Amino acid sequence: MASKPSNEVFLQQLKQGIAEFELASSPVTPISSMICPRYPSPFLGGGGHRFFARIGSSLGGISPALKKVEHFSVQKVTGDGRCLFRALVKGMAINKGITLTHREERDDADELRMAVKEVICYDDKERSQYEEALVAITVDESLKRYCQRIEKSDFWGGESELLVLSKLCQQPIIVYIPEHEHRVGGRGTGFIPITEYGVEFSKTSKGKPRKVVRLLFSGRNHYDLLI
Repeated sequence: MASKPSNEVFLQQLKQGIAEFELASSPVTPISSMICPRYPSPFLGGGGHRFFARIGSSLGGISPALKKVEHFSVQKVTGDGRCLFRALVKGMAINKGITLTHREERDDADELRMAVKEVICYDDKERSQYEEALVAITVDESLKRYCQRIEKSDFWGGESELLVLSKLCQQPIIVYIPEHEHRVGGRGTGFIPITEYGVEFSKTSKGKPRKVVRLLFSGRNHYDLLI
């Protein structure tokens, strides 16, 4: 039986167009509770789709990603290990018309990280609602090791955490890479979408479109925000 490709191989396949993702204790109320209404309590509730994203089959010919170049402004995010969580909480805040201070951004980023730990590490029943994230986590390490690492403030978030938080916050998220990282010759100033999470939450309960958070992932393993 062939071994599974590593996460690094998956990322390279996405960049090259060989593969694609398919959608099949504070007295003050934390700002994150306004941004992500299902956090901090309860961490889980109700049903919902358990499938978020997967690597699709190989694509023949020219990559369709070249037809998807989009243009946005980049909002830089501090690269302190929290960049994914910072970018996500900042994007959700902007979508709700909330401006975060640097400290609020940091604290809310840490709260999102710990929310992931709550649902993945503490309760088997809750964990079962995030099967795709659990699979992504245990490709490279044991769950025990993961739960030890996510305690630390400089924990690097990635696909597993996006799988959890898109559902936890009922937030559609699209991840992009810079166009110049995809094209031969390193040219282009746009951004190419490579992954989408939480597509089932693209509309509110009233049928209105829900604003997407767009994240930029660079080859330096860093996330910024696109607006």
